[in-house]
Amino acid sequence: MAANEIHKGDIGTQFTVTVQDGTTVVDISTASTKQLHFKKPGGTILTKSTSFVTDGTDGKMQYVSVDGDLSDDGVWKMQGKVIIGGNTFSTDITSFKVYRNLS
Repeated sequence: MAANEIHKGDIGTQFTVTVQDGTTVVDISTASTKQLHFKKPGGTILTKSTSFVTDGTDGKMQYVSVDGDLSDDGVWKMQGKVIIGGNTFSTDITSFKVYRNLS
């Protein structure tokens, strides 16, 4: 993988988000649902289950891409979602670009 680019078909790309309530990090260690939602350039939404980066007390969760995930080049959007008890937290929406390959 390139140092600064994500390419179509990449496997093993790590996506990490931190769940916050305002500026306060949310302890997600007891979350019943931990997900990342990816919106492809064509509008299709992929929902992926995440794992903790450490133990969840730091609010960080991650997903590592597998074969078939990064199937479209263009601008993608990503947002994390967790459910803890009766509370649902969503992260800010971020954008990233998936580049074409030469072959």
